Amino acid sequence: MRRIWQSTTGVVAAIGTLLALATLAIGAAVHELAHEALEEQLDHRIGAETRSLLAEATRGGTPAVAELIARREDAAAASGLAYLLIDATGQPLAGSLDAAMPPQPGYLEHLRHDRGQREAQALTSRLPDGSRLLVAADRAAIDDTDRAIRQVTAYAFGSLLLLGISAAWTVGAITRARLNGIDRTALAIIGGDLGQRMPVDGSVSELARVSITLNRMLDRIASLLDNLREVSGNVAHDLRTPLTRLNNRLEAARTSSEPGSHIDAALAQSRELLDTFAALLRISEIESHAVRRHFIPLSLSKLVIDVVETYRPDFEASGRRLLMAVAPEISVNGDRHLLQQLVANLLDNALRHTPAGTTVQITLEVSAGQAELAIVDDGPGVPTSALPRLFQRFSIGDSSRSTGGHGLGLALVAAIATAHHGSVKAQVDGGLKISAFVQVSVEGSQDH
Repeated sequence: MRRIWQSTTGVVAAIGTLLALATLAIGAAVHELAHEALEEQLDHRIGAETRSLLAEATRGGTPAVAELIARREDAAAASGLAYLLIDATGQPLAGSLDAAMPPQPGYLEHLRHDRGQREAQALTSRLPDGSRLLVAADRAAIDDTDRAIRQVTAYAFGSLLLLGISAAWTVGAITRARLNGIDRTALAIIGGDLGQRMPVDGSVSELARVSITLNRMLDRIASLLDNLREVSGNVAHDLRTPLTRLNNRLEAARTSSEPGSHIDAALAQSRELLDTFAALLRISEIESHAVRRHFIPLSLSKLVIDVVETYRPDFEASGRRLLMAVAPEISVNGDRHLLQQLVANLLDNALRHTPAGTTVQITLEVSAGQAELAIVDDGPGVPTSALPRLFQRFSIGDSSRSTGGHGLGLALVAAIATAHHGSVKAQVDGGLKISAFVQVSVEGSQDH
């Protein structure tokens, strides 16, 4: 039973029941107020009529009152009042009201008349000569009004209760149907069908929004799993050759009479492997976005200028030209070391994969709330078909394998840009243009 009230059906049913009970309470209050108001109205009419008759008794005595009652009863259908006048001995003097005279003067809320078949509201008064006057008004109007209010309240209570139960059943059925769809999809995903997605009906309901959010989460998980499978395959493929070479070096060192050179070469290859695994771990750490907890406001313009000036001697020594156009006062919230790594990797990529005599230009500007850091060269570029794979791990074009590297530099650039709420893009523009986008900070920059 407790679980029922914790369900959507139970909650809606509880709300419907509370509304019905509130209607019942309002109906009871209206009944009480209307009842009291009608009784006060009758008391006022009876009192006013009694005062009028007592005033007549003061002027003309009891006979004048009897005569006035006779005239009033001729218009009884219009007034709705009934009268009874008796003398001091109890003999009737005037009036046709069939009721017993109350023993004490004053208001009487329930006076039985017409042989006890009807009730009236009455006022008893005593005249100067000892006669007693009874003025009454039938309570039928009050009873009819009370009955009507009770009926309306009962109908409203029953209708709201029925409506609440119906609404609870309908909402519960719809909610269960949609949640069952989500549950079936979740069970299918648990069972290994990772291509399943939560059903979305195109509405703007809360469940539809939850389904859309869950589908985005599942897309993200699927992307990460694909990335993991790709990385696993790339690691197995791209590290097979260096591991084979390392094994051959160690075998040669074991059988050689002078193993020193073989051991040095094996150590160099092992360091290269360790660097590769360190880069992979760093990319995974950045892609988890845990680094965002340590973001601080900083000047991206100053950071880019500092890194470019550090690399300028290397470009000049290699026979390449390095140009720079950096817009001032561009600020971001980010990690200084990661952004320095991003700029350095882009410059390293240009140094590694362009021939001497190449002109490389690096620019920084703001567009649509994002800072675009672009590096353009007039070198040979890459085939257009290779662009989609450029930011993948271990992505090394055949023409670039002789230049060294592990194909992780641009993958790290992509991970850093994404962690800073941005993205990367590559295009063939004469040579190659690589752009990294980073979200601009609305706060002022700070140098740390």
